[in-house]
Amino acid sequence: MSNTDEIEDTSAPLIEHLAELRTRLIHSVVAFLIGMIICFTVATPIFNFLTQPLCDVLSERGQDCDLIFISPQEGFFVAIKVSLLGGFILAFPYIGMQMWRFVAPGLYRSEKNAFLPFLLASPFMFLLGASFAFYVVTPLAYDFFLGFQQFGAEGEALADGATAPLSVVFQGSAQEYLNLTIKFIVAFGLCFQLPVLLTLMGKAGLVSAEGLGAVRKYAVVGILVLAAIVTPPDVITQIILFVVVYGLYEISIFLVARVERKREEQLREEGYYDDEEAADDAMMDEFDAEDGK
Repeated sequence: MSNTDEIEDTSAPLIEHLAELRTRLIHSVVAFLIGMIICFTVATPIFNFLTQPLCDVLSERGQDCDLIFISPQEGFFVAIKVSLLGGFILAFPYIGMQMWRFVAPGLYRSEKNAFLPFLLASPFMFLLGASFAFYVVTPLAYDFFLGFQQFGAEGEALADGATAPLSVVFQGSAQEYLNLTIKFIVAFGLCFQLPVLLTLMGKAGLVSAEGLGAVRKYAVVGILVLAAIVTPPDVITQIILFVVVYGLYEISIFLVARVERKREEQLREEGYYDDEEAADDAMMDEFDAEDGK
């Protein structure tokens, strides 16, 4: 191993590492609190932005976009939840930098070069998933939910015994709406981390493209269970989440295969890769697969 590919600081005792970890955590918490305070001061505009998918669906149906507080303290808790979400999003780049500055001294230079792209890709993929949930999934879900309303002749609630249908109109709780919207955003944001996670595991040699392909049928079942757990009980949202996550799974297989090809090329250039041994391993895998059938 060359002198340039060395761990930067291997002599620091454990107590110094713990002290540095504490410092990084304190900086991260302070950054999160600052972001939360900033978002709390503008919580109303942020909440109005988050209600846009619902308001658009209601507007298409000719209804006013009105949400209510069902308890005196609900408005305060809505502002707190908006601040928590916004503060985490604002502080995440700084928190990620603190994590990187703590971990980086313990990595070889080659490991840094391999890990850093994944650290940068992770927030991008989360924002991509959150945007997909907010602009695509959320309007479809609310359009589905609001389709169960029913109206009287003039939109009024009718007395018992009336021949016209009962009027059942949406009057949503602001807190319940925010909880559901945040659930959509976080669920899709985390699901979009799948290619980053599996590719990183492939880089570390923990998974292989062949192995991921072999367990594809089990992955389908797992994704279906995930879609049923993290989404509301409507078929449209669950199908969308399943299609998206399964597509990300197939993309992950392609990325892991690409990582394996690059590793193989590098080993071949360095003279560590034995083509005959690899061919024998592939033949044995093929025989094992036939025996398994």
